[in-house]
Amino acid sequence: MSNEPSDSKGFETRAIHSGRDFVGDTGTVTPPVWLTSTFEYGNPNGFDYTRSGNPNFRLLDRTIASLEGAEHATSFGSGVSAITAIVSTLKSGDVVLAEENIYGCTFRLFAQVFAKFGVEVRYVDFTDPSSLEGIEGHAPTLVWIESPTNPNLKIIDIAAVADAAHAAGAALVVDNTFASSYLQRPIELGADLSLISLTKYTNGHSDALVGSVCTNSDEWQEKMIFAQKALGLQPSPMDCWLTLRGAKTEAIRMERHCSNALAFATFLEDETDVVTVRYPFLASHPQHELAKRQMAGGSGIVTVDFGRSLEDTMKVVENLTLFPKAESLGGIESLVCHPASMTHAAVPKETREAVGITDSLVRFSIGIETVEDLIIDVRQALSA
Repeated sequence: MSNEPSDSKGFETRAIHSGRDFVGDTGTVTPPVWLTSTFEYGNPNGFDYTRSGNPNFRLLDRTIASLEGAEHATSFGSGVSAITAIVSTLKSGDVVLAEENIYGCTFRLFAQVFAKFGVEVRYVDFTDPSSLEGIEGHAPTLVWIESPTNPNLKIIDIAAVADAAHAAGAALVVDNTFASSYLQRPIELGADLSLISLTKYTNGHSDALVGSVCTNSDEWQEKMIFAQKALGLQPSPMDCWLTLRGAKTEAIRMERHCSNALAFATFLEDETDVVTVRYPFLASHPQHELAKRQMAGGSGIVTVDFGRSLEDTMKVVENLTLFPKAESLGGIESLVCHPASMTHAAVPKETREAVGITDSLVRFSIGIETVEDLIIDVRQALSA
């Protein structure tokens, strides 16, 4: 019997009270980790082999589907595994029309793996209204966007792209990683698939790798379950358990990420000589009004162009004491990343720079520390 709270309950209630099935007669408040590869044939829940299903997967799937406002969710071993699952449904000759400022690992997967199998990817600027009018001319099978984008934090009108993609006979994939389920729900805005790296804000503690694909489509759900099993893209039971635990505090963490990031971005814009500060909830952001309509908060990423040489930019990064230099994001701890040499190093230099990823661009993932301490740290790094 399911213990799942109804969808009429609030985000926090669903996050905390979802995922309590399969506890048997123990009465345990927190479900265990099912660290088994094999299940005895004929069990009531139909489990047979963990590659094709595990109670920890199922509990996480149900919770994420609820938090994303979707009928279905399928968990994978990482965000890139989730991307792989979606792209594996394509065939030679299919076209993907993607946002030009795309995650470096997504670009690499398209360019170095799936291109060999005849999948063509074309890139456009989806903040340009004319791009929507041109979708039909590309005859895409999938339209692929992120919002906010990585690392430039472009905000794309998901509902408008969904309408245009569907009119062209294409399915819309939205990478929701930078926003999180708490701040934005692409399925409710018209997307066919919401892709999310649960490693980031959902888990929130930088100690597990999990990705998820959410959808209202039974057909897409069957494809994702097949990919999970057939391609061996399943997550580990322990990582699912950790992520489900993290989801229970996602709401309160996201509120702090948002407030800290806005204060941090405001400081950089008002009190330093940096060239550009990008944060969706700053009034200076090019898509500020859209961000406020589409998102419940600006999330925790602040992107800065210091306008300095590569050498001077790296000196600033190295002088920081509260920002470990690392590629990930969304954890309780703050991080700093130099996209040109880290997350987007796989993207050719001319391609990077054409979309604004310069050598002086730095991405901050703002954690939940005392924000005044983060500001003091950046101030001393700039002055040094």
